[in-house]
Amino acid sequence: MTHYIISYDITDDKRRNKIHKVLCDYAVPVQYSVFEARLSEEDYVMLRHKLSRLLQKDEDSVIFYKQCARCRDDIIRIGKCSDPFGDGVYIV
Repeated sequence: MTHYIISYDITDDKRRNKIHKVLCDYAVPVQYSVFEARLSEEDYVMLRHKLSRLLQKDEDSVIFYKQCARCRDDIIRIGKCSDPFGDGVYIV
């Protein structure tokens, strides 16, 4: 599985809603237009294909930021955000 940060900028409300819905099938929303995902190669290809069909390439953008293991270890979360893929172990 590969980790990604996915962000989008979609100009049209109807397209934005459709793209948001597709992304929710593959990733976890962490900000208004930012998602975190763990994707197999097959899911990555399928998601890109689905998004490409919805986008107006001259108006919209979706960016996939691939995260290496070392980069994931260096993520700092401040405030009300939590790791969407946390292992469920909490030390109190």
